[in-house]
Order: sequence, then C-alpha cells, then structure tokens
Amino acid sequence: MIDIAWRYVIIGFSHVIPLGYDHILFILSIFLFASNFKSVVIQCSVFTVAHSLSLAFTAMGFVVSNLYIVEPLISLTILYSAIENIASRKNHPIRIYIIFIFGIIHGLGFANALNEVGIPTQNFISSLLFFNIGVELGQILVIILAYYIFFKWFSNKVWYKTRIVYPISSIIGCVAIYWTFERFI
Repeated sequence: MIDIAWRYVIIGFSHVIPLGYDHILFILSIFLFASNFKSVVIQCSVFTVAHSLSLAFTAMGFVVSNLYIVEPLISLTILYSAIENIASRKNHPIRIYIIFIFGIIHGLGFANALNEVGIPTQNFISSLLFFNIGVELGQILVIILAYYIFFKWFSNKVWYKTRIVYPISSIIGCVAIYWTFERFI
C-alpha cells in the first residue's frame, strides 16, 4: 500500500511540478490576484475541491473527458484569470464560483493525464486520493514559492501591481493565448 501511495503522490506532484505548466500558471494567477494569504488559501482550496470532484467522477467513468475540448478550455481559464488580474480592482463574490468551475475543467485535464498512467482497480480510491494529494502538494509548493519570491518582499510596495502583478499576468495571458490556439489546432 505504501508503494502505491508514494507512486501516486509522485505522479500527482509531477503533473504540477515540473510537467504542469498550465496548472502552475493558473495557480500563480490566483495568487497574484489575491490581496492576502488567506484569500489565496480559500481560492486554491475551492479549486482543489472542484478538480478533485471532476477527476474522481471522470476516473470512475461517470463523466467522459474529451482532451480536444478540455485542453483549450484550460488555456482559456488561465487567460481569463490573467485578464482579471489586470482589469479587476477587487475580489467579487462570484469569483469563488468561477474558480470552482475552472477547477472542474482542470480536473477533467488531470483525469486525461491519470488515464494515461492508469489506476489499479484493487486500489482505485486510495490511488485517486494519493494522486490528489500529490497535486495539492505541487500547488502548495507553487504558492509558497510565489509568496517568497513576490508577495513577502514586494506586496507592501506602492508599485507591486504595476511592476509585478500586471507584467507577470500579461506574460501569463500571452502564453495562454498561444496555448489556446495551439490546442485548438
């Protein structure tokens, strides 16, 4: 059991770091929008619950995930988040619902990745759980790194948004546009 647990934690983690560029950029976008650490944790937790649910339903066969639809949609969620970082000045209550929907979409993408690896039928639930734990650990690492690279040192500066949030969100948005076109073709 420990071998399976460790294997699926590693697989889940590696689908964020280093392989999950799109997931890293989405989490970074959530981080850059938030005004405090508590907000980041709440939004990332909602995202985790949503992608865990859609991943579970897809892995159990209740939902069918179409890679050719899901992958461009993931890119569009990243683009939306990057644009919101630039265009919106405050956190609207509807944002948490949008993040939940985006989490559902990202979970469908994780399901495609997990299907490539496969899940043993005799340890299905535990493998799925440990895969999610690995994904969550990858997300936490992205948040911690972003905190220490950007937020801790610069968030109290007057220029934080104009010199950190807007340029990085612009780069994230450009990458998302590229991925959207690349994935549609």
